[in-house]
Amino acid sequence: MSTLVAVSYAEPYRAEEVRLMLRKMQKDYLIDLEDAVVAVKDEKGSVKLHQAVNLTTYGAVSGGFWGSLIGLIFLNPLLGAVVGTAAGAITGALTDVGIDDKFMKQLAVSAKPGSSLLFVLVRNVTVDKVLEQLKGTGGNILKTSLTHEDEAKLQAALSGAKQ
Repeated sequence: MSTLVAVSYAEPYRAEEVRLMLRKMQKDYLIDLEDAVVAVKDEKGSVKLHQAVNLTTYGAVSGGFWGSLIGLIFLNPLLGAVVGTAAGAITGALTDVGIDDKFMKQLAVSAKPGSSLLFVLVRNVTVDKVLEQLKGTGGNILKTSLTHEDEAKLQAALSGAKQ
């Protein structure tokens, strides 16, 4: 079962910096992220979600490949590629995996203008090492599925001074 954590930051680029830190930790096998999305609320109050994976592009590439393959079978690879790419892009655009976009936008609306939010869905984590690396990155936990005790440890790490 995955764990959801939503953290707000006062600066518009801080959530992206922390997401990059988490991606590096994932490469070091300290954390297994299912999804990590950054939401930025600009000075005008509009919210923009920055997904980790662009599903429209992924769908178009995947659809183009399968369309070409099917087109080769029916002796029209160009038509197959065009139809496959279009179908894949549409499917990718309509697919929502990981954290629900509507939930993220609703939570981001309550944030201050010029701030950012980080939404993370975690499958597995080496708690002590990840908390040490997140120490002093700032931010306030908005929502989480952690226990109260684990939430307090995470908030303390985010607020704590980096040594």
